[in-house]
Amino acid sequence: MALLGLDPKVVATARELAARAAEPVVSIAKAHTTVAVERATLRLAGITGADSTHRAGDVPWVNRVIDAVREQCGLEHGVVLPAFHALRRHDLGSLTELAEATAAGQVRFTIPTGKELTAAKKAATGAVAKGIRTIDRNRVQRDKLVAKLGDPAQRPWIYLIVATGDIDEDVVQAQNAARAGADVIAVIRSTGQSLLDYVPEGATHHGFAGTYATQENFRIMRAALDDVSKEVGRYVRLTNYASGLCMPEIAVLAGLQRLDMMLNDSMYGILFRDINPIRTFVDQRFSRQVHARAGIIINTGEDNYLTTADAVDAAHTVTVSQLLNEHFAHEAGLPDHLLGLGHAFEINPKVPDSFRLELAHALLARELFPDAPLKWMPPTKHMTGDVFQGYLLDGFFNLAGVLTGQSILLVGMMTEAVVTPFLSDRDLALRNVRYVLDAAGSLAEDFRPAPDGLIVKRAHQVLGEAVDLLERIVADGLLNAIADGTFGLMKRPADQGRGADGVVEKAEAYFNPASEMLEAGA
Repeated sequence: MALLGLDPKVVATARELAARAAEPVVSIAKAHTTVAVERATLRLAGITGADSTHRAGDVPWVNRVIDAVREQCGLEHGVVLPAFHALRRHDLGSLTELAEATAAGQVRFTIPTGKELTAAKKAATGAVAKGIRTIDRNRVQRDKLVAKLGDPAQRPWIYLIVATGDIDEDVVQAQNAARAGADVIAVIRSTGQSLLDYVPEGATHHGFAGTYATQENFRIMRAALDDVSKEVGRYVRLTNYASGLCMPEIAVLAGLQRLDMMLNDSMYGILFRDINPIRTFVDQRFSRQVHARAGIIINTGEDNYLTTADAVDAAHTVTVSQLLNEHFAHEAGLPDHLLGLGHAFEINPKVPDSFRLELAHALLARELFPDAPLKWMPPTKHMTGDVFQGYLLDGFFNLAGVLTGQSILLVGMMTEAVVTPFLSDRDLALRNVRYVLDAAGSLAEDFRPAPDGLIVKRAHQVLGEAVDLLERIVADGLLNAIADGTFGLMKRPADQGRGADGVVEKAEAYFNPASEMLEAGA
C-alpha cells in the first residue's frame, strides 16, 4: 500500500532523467573491455590454478595468459582468439596447460585469420558455453533447494557478517549464526582485496579483518551452508563481494559455486577505493550480466555515502544513486527481484526527529522500488563505543526496517567501532533483531504516516531534490558529477584512479563469446 502519495509523474521524470544520465556511461562500457573482463571469460572457459614458481608468489594462471597476450598482440580483439588459436597451434589440451607453456616461454600469441579465426571462435565458444551451463545448473539447483527447504518465514531476511580471516573458522561461525536465526551469511573480504588485480587461489587461513574471496573458499562455505540449511529447515543464502579490480572474475566464481547474493556497485569502488571510473563501469556491466544469468541478488552500496556525507543533507544523493543503479541493472539484464538497492540508518541520533526522518527515507526507497529486495544497513557512523547506546540504536534500526517493509536487514553490532565482533556480540545482536521481529513484525499493518506530517513531507522533499540533482547530472554528465564530489563528498576524475591501465578500447572485430551469450540469454 502506498503511504507517501508520491506523484507518479515526478517518479517517472526521475527515472527518465536517471536513464539519460546513465546511457553515456553504458555506451562507454559497451565500447571497452578490461583485463578483468578478459580474465573472467577465460575462467568461464575453464582455466584454474596458479603459478607457484613465480618470483612474486602464487600468480593465477589466468593472469599469466592475459599479461602475455596483452604484451604480444593486445587485448583489443579479446583474449579468446589468440588463446584458443595458440591452444590449437601447439596441440595443448587445456587452458591451464597453455598457461604453463606461456610461463615457460614456449608460446607466442597472435590474432588468427581466415580458417584459423573460425576454428578459434568455435573452440572458444564451446569452452565458454560449458562454464555458462555450470552457472545455469547452479541456478536450477538453488531453485530446487529453496522449493525443498523453504525460504525464511519472515521478511526482512536477517543478514549477518562473519570475518575471521580463516575459512574454517568462518564455517563454524556461519553455521552457528544460521542456527541462531541468520538467513544470509556474508563472508567479508580481507582488508585490501578489492585493490588486488588478481584473485587468490585455494582455501585461505590468514586474512586481515576478513577472509579472501577465492573459488575454493566459496565452495567450502556453500557446502557448509547447504549442510546447516538441511538442519534448520530453510535455505541459508551466501553473500560475498564482487567489487574492486576483480569484479567480473569474482562474479563468475560466484556463479560457478552457487553464491546467492553479491555486493556489486561500481560507485563504491570509485568513491571509497579510488578505482578508475571507466574501469569499474565496464567491469560492473559484465559482472551484472553474469549475476543476472546466475540468479544472484546484487547489493548496491549507497549506504556508504552516508558515512562521509551528512545523512540528512545528502539523502537525495542516495535516491539518485539508487535510480542510476536501477537503470544500470536493468540494462545489464537484472530484473527487479535481483536488485538489492542499499540504504542506511545513519542520521545523527542527536538530530531532532531523527527516527521520523529515517522512516521517511526508508519508506521513500520502499515505494520507489516496490519489487526490489532492498538492503537496509545499520548505524555505523554514530556508533561511539557506548555499547548500551549502540544496542538501543540498533533496536530502532530494526524497528524502522520492519515498519517500512525492508527486505534484507544487516544485523547491527553494538561493538561497532570498538572491536571485531565476538560470537557473543553476534548472539546479542541477533536477539535484538528477533525481539523486534517477534514483537512488531506485523506493525506495518498499522503504520499510516499523516498525509501532511513530517514523514510524508520529508519524502517528497528528498524526491524533489533528487530530480533537481538528476537534471544537473544530465546537463553536466555523470562522470563529471562523480569527479566533482557529488556522491559521498569524494572527488574521482574519470582519467585517474587505480586500474585505469587495465582498460582497453575494443577493436571492430572484438570477440567475446561470454558477452554474446550473456547479452542474448543463450
